Amino acid sequence: MPHYSGPLLTREIAEKLLAARDAGDGAWVGSLDLERSNGEARLDPDAWFWREQRYPYPAKLKDRTIYHWDGDDFAPVSRYSGALIKLVPTQWGAPTFEIDGIKMLPTAKTSPIDDARRKVELVEPRGKTVLDNCGGLGYFAACCLEAGAARIQSFEKNEDVLWLRTLNPWSPDPQAPASGGRLQLDHADVSKAIVQIADASVDALLHDPPRFGIAGELYSQTFYDHLARVLRRGGRLFHYTGSPNKLTSGRDVPREVAKRLEKAGFKAQSALDGVFASKR
Repeated sequence: MPHYSGPLLTREIAEKLLAARDAGDGAWVGSLDLERSNGEARLDPDAWFWREQRYPYPAKLKDRTIYHWDGDDFAPVSRYSGALIKLVPTQWGAPTFEIDGIKMLPTAKTSPIDDARRKVELVEPRGKTVLDNCGGLGYFAACCLEAGAARIQSFEKNEDVLWLRTLNPWSPDPQAPASGGRLQLDHADVSKAIVQIADASVDALLHDPPRFGIAGELYSQTFYDHLARVLRRGGRLFHYTGSPNKLTSGRDVPREVAKRLEKAGFKAQSALDGVFASKR
């Protein structure tokens, strides 16, 4: 799907546009793409102009919501198809996303891009072929491109998440010149697609699955055996786990993951909010 190039508004940005107009300013300078860049919007009494396009001043917008121009009005970047999926602004510029109100990326203490960068650094992607499972908004892939990966093969199962990516200027566009043809993004379930990936064909792995209760197959011994199969000897893996239910149930998901990875042929240890492993 082509990536959106129009303005993205939050309540805060909309209020700044209106305040500048009401103050009699002829222009407002700021970011209309979630802090990816700054630009100038020309302000008329009944409309504003950005990149030579005319837009009406929006009605009152909601907090914690990002809006895009759908051709008729400013609409929330959200969809409902069995679950409500929405792009959510952060203080860092790069947004997170939520599924039925559950935040999918850590944003309280750091930018989700910086968080992804720390995890990507563990697998040392420069010059490597990287398998990016459960690609989400594509922040792992963006950091791999930034770090000089030779090729990234990314899988995302959820069609609505793929739609969010086309509206998020922080999500890498496989077709953009900046990607250099190095990113392949597939709309597919990696738990099924992995059987088609050749043995020892990737150098590094990034695995960021939904929680165990939603996608247990992505934590299974069978799946981890496939990860070991497709990864070259000495290859590195980072597996996000978090610590779900540890306080309420006593279950230690990172430890369970590490044990299964060890059984599959990895040397595994806790790292950041997940497990880091290398193939023996």
